Amino acid sequence: MTDPEGAAAYNDDPRVDAYAPAEIARRVRDVGVSKANLDRPSMFALAVLAGAFIGLGACFSTLSVSGVDLGYGPNRLVAGLTFSLGLVLVVVAGAELFTSNNLVVMAWAEGRVSLGQLLSSWAWVYVGNLVGAVATAWLVFFATPWVAHDHQVGVTALRIALAKCELAPVQAFFLGVLCNALVCLAVWLCFSARSTTDKILSIVFPITAFVALGFEHSVANMYFIPMGLLLEGEPAVRAAAGLDEAALAALSLGGFARNLVPVTLGNLVGGSVLVGAMYWFVYLRGAER
Repeated sequence: MTDPEGAAAYNDDPRVDAYAPAEIARRVRDVGVSKANLDRPSMFALAVLAGAFIGLGACFSTLSVSGVDLGYGPNRLVAGLTFSLGLVLVVVAGAELFTSNNLVVMAWAEGRVSLGQLLSSWAWVYVGNLVGAVATAWLVFFATPWVAHDHQVGVTALRIALAKCELAPVQAFFLGVLCNALVCLAVWLCFSARSTTDKILSIVFPITAFVALGFEHSVANMYFIPMGLLLEGEPAVRAAAGLDEAALAALSLGGFARNLVPVTLGNLVGGSVLVGAMYWFVYLRGAER
């Protein structure tokens, strides 16, 4: 969910302080109505862009921690800071991201959009995100930034993908719940903003936190795991990583699906229930429509 069209009515407000939480709730609801009613070709194109933007953030994050050892915590912190690029591009440039669009549930809870509209918009955006993220993985693969530093960038990408495919489904689900609670909180904070600077600052801390803590984001994984699958076939990367075919057994299309399904379900719960439904209950339940 990006800030915009549906919130245009708020743009003439002369105040410079942040919007209050109750105002944020109304803005999120109104933008949710606009998003659910967006024409499907535009929705799909914007979703492809969002998948690409998240992929670029993931690529930047991979590079930032390749071939360096700042220690476990600092390395994770750097990975999160650089990954924030993805959501900055989604929010500021404008795109449709499945995980943040879970907040459209507030418009549904208010009766402003139907369940069919909600599910249809989620489906279109999810598929568009997948197309954009996988296409970005292919572009990055053929551009070959992964050969840098004696293939250490490729090694990092390969190990990230392998670790994700080795997660147990239950663990992946709960990591997905926690991840999208933070992602949707980042977007929620963006709706308090009155400038691009405000939006960027709103994004950086929650997104850095979810990456540093190792939580799982379905759209990011649409880039990370296909990137690993592509690099798995590169002997130089496997040799630099010290991984043989047996060690990489979990990294497969089946492993991709076993990660993506529980992570997506977890993201839905984290974003729709823990953030969207909770804030609807607090600020919009029973309010005058």
